[in-house]
Amino acid sequence: MFTGIVTDIGTISALEQAGDLKARIATGYDTNGIDIGASIASDGVCLTVIALGDDWYDVQISAETVSKTNIGSWTVGKRVNLERALKVGDELGGHIVSGHVDGVAEIIDMKDEGDSTRITFRAPGGLARFIAPKGSVALNGTSLTVNEVSGNTFGINVIPHTQQVTTWGDVTVGDRVNLEIDTLARYVARLAEATTEGAA
Repeated sequence: MFTGIVTDIGTISALEQAGDLKARIATGYDTNGIDIGASIASDGVCLTVIALGDDWYDVQISAETVSKTNIGSWTVGKRVNLERALKVGDELGGHIVSGHVDGVAEIIDMKDEGDSTRITFRAPGGLARFIAPKGSVALNGTSLTVNEVSGNTFGINVIPHTQQVTTWGDVTVGDRVNLEIDTLARYVARLAEATTEGAA
């Protein structure tokens, strides 16, 4: 489990397609404190560490994960948001995030609002109903608050601090980002469906 609070920006330093996709991610984390088999969210995708170096770790990514996320567009040199797995006693500064991406949203508009940037996304089919104003979403592994929802589009504001400590300062219109809906929203919607079915 994660919180959506990014704690490092990694860089893709190597990619190798050999059966599954293998990626090497350069990191500022102290890799002496990372175990083989540890989970690290990389742009919001929970990936398992399979090898370690002084300032890097390797992950193996299945074809299923590549097909459901934006990892297929990763290139050497790309920067990615990183978060270590939540430990008991850690501060929960964002919201509960599983690292299981539900779909890929597209940035369709960006505009400055004061010092912040308003970003509008198009949600993939079937996921918009789980997104609510003032609710939470994880986008590329970052816990963000939804400002407004209209049909299958929704908007968020990114403050300057978030742009500086994550990859949100790098994004442009047309970018595809990993979207994980709020776990609570998923269960509330399922409960509402069950209630409706029971009343029918």
